[in-house]
Amino acid sequence: MRKIQVFSVLLFLAFLMGCSTTNDPSSNQNTPSAPVTSNTAANLQLVEAYPNLVFNQPLEYRHAFDNSDRVFVVEKAGRILVFQNNPQVQSWQVFLDLTGRVDSNSSEQGLLGLAFHPDYKNNGLFYVNYTARNSTIVARYRVNPGDPNQALSDSEEVILTFNQPFDNHNGGHLSFGPDGYLYIASGDGGLAGDPQNNAQNRGNLLGKILRIDVDKPGNGTAYSIPPDNPFFGNQEGFREEIYAYGLRNPWKFSFDQGRAWLWAADVGQSKIEEIDIIQKGANYGWRKMEGSLPYLAVGSIDQTGLTSPVWEYQHPTGNSITGGYAYYGKLTPSLNGAYIYGDFGTGMIWSLRLDENMKPDNRTLFDTDLNISSFGLDQNNELYVVDYKGKIYKFIES
Repeated sequence: MRKIQVFSVLLFLAFLMGCSTTNDPSSNQNTPSAPVTSNTAANLQLVEAYPNLVFNQPLEYRHAFDNSDRVFVVEKAGRILVFQNNPQVQSWQVFLDLTGRVDSNSSEQGLLGLAFHPDYKNNGLFYVNYTARNSTIVARYRVNPGDPNQALSDSEEVILTFNQPFDNHNGGHLSFGPDGYLYIASGDGGLAGDPQNNAQNRGNLLGKILRIDVDKPGNGTAYSIPPDNPFFGNQEGFREEIYAYGLRNPWKFSFDQGRAWLWAADVGQSKIEEIDIIQKGANYGWRKMEGSLPYLAVGSIDQTGLTSPVWEYQHPTGNSITGGYAYYGKLTPSLNGAYIYGDFGTGMIWSLRLDENMKPDNRTLFDTDLNISSFGLDQNNELYVVDYKGKIYKFIES
């Protein structure tokens, strides 16, 4: 597929001059912008979702599950912005500014995750994951009861914190599962090759998917351990928060709404980018393995008990995978049930399907010039692409 350059801002301004100026979101949800790239064989297009808005290093696109049809965008430096999900929207509002707390000096540090409580509509609680002073902090905040577009900046309750030995590989994604528990992605702690072997060490929280109950405080903690966590009550000194381990730097995970699957994209070292279906207690191999290949150069690798990726690709096809979502919206019916993901470094976007025997069918959707930092779903399960350079794009099908 031919590489297609993103159209200039002037093109979008010219388009907007010919559009309706109504501010009713419901009347403009499907108003297309000019396509930035197309897949003519599949009748798919990527269009600017909010042509009037520009963001500063956006990393996350979320909605609050409150039927307000608002969008929340997370910026790396520490701001969360809110606005109506309307292509005609003219501006955003700062929902929460954590720039004074967040350490975003390194390229992989910052405000990395946002998750709204499943009962956010009633309790106004949400959770963030950010880096500060060589540590990861997962904290709870509250919305201002008098203003749904403003969080209470002084409402922070630290839920979980753990040290980061280096400034890269912080993971950071947060999401509530269908079980009501909070899932947390953590990287292996950094440098190259996991020199401290953190991902295989079940005595710490690095290189893992964690799972905690934030609704029930524990014994001296702000959370409790779900009793069906794989290492609950163990006597070996393993951290009970661990749900799965052996990951390098999981950059986005998501729950499949149509199947009981937890998809995760794990960024590779120097050869392979991988996609995993996360299972309770499973070991995904890092640093013994990079994808399906042995990583350690010395001696033979005992692969007993390791779980292989369901899909992988090698460099230079891509060099920094960004996980996405299984699609169940209405605007692109040809993608129904497919897992959509991309690559930050090359701008490629693919769809992946697994049959009943887990046989993969991976297809190229777009070859773009975007730095894909995230994907997102709105309240209607429509799919969006977040470009680290400052724009957000939407999938449509003609």
